[in-house]
Amino acid sequence: MGRKILAELVGTRLIVWAPGDGVAVYRQGFFGKPVGIPKPKPDQDFTAPLVLDMMEGLFLQEKGIIKVIDAKTRKPVPRSRLIKLAAVTYKNFELGYSVYRNLRQKGFIVAPGIRFGSDFAVYEHGPGIDHAPFIVTGRTEDDTMGPFEIVLAGRLATTVRKQFTIAVPRKKGKMDYLVFRWFKA
Repeated sequence: MGRKILAELVGTRLIVWAPGDGVAVYRQGFFGKPVGIPKPKPDQDFTAPLVLDMMEGLFLQEKGIIKVIDAKTRKPVPRSRLIKLAAVTYKNFELGYSVYRNLRQKGFIVAPGIRFGSDFAVYEHGPGIDHAPFIVTGRTEDDTMGPFEIVLAGRLATTVRKQFTIAVPRKKGKMDYLVFRWFKA
């Protein structure tokens, strides 16, 4: 893509108003949600605006795919302002974004994982193509998980047929992934 696609900052969301641009952004990795289309097919065209959350928008801005402007002033929105807004929107944004970015850079499709009790649902190919094989939760090196938390996460993951994974950021942008495998005793 040669030109940057325009996305307007409205509150804590980014909106790509031009439908053709929205389709182009969506198809680059299932970014955003077209208004009024709960589960768009991978090759589906749509004429609705595309709504991006702050993590997606920040990632796409960093990649040079979108240019974010303020809806009221029409001026460019710098990365620092997006980070401040995202920190208000997301609990532990810095941790979550480091996990999101790492997974996206590895080529995975990353969606919110709230319905699975995790930070993210991670697809190898994308929604509508495959089911998310992983649910991922970000933790720091200093975080602890008690046995009840681990069992609860494991039972939930098993119920929805997903691999429960903990992502732990390390120094220099590295990330460790702890994947739990469950077995019957």
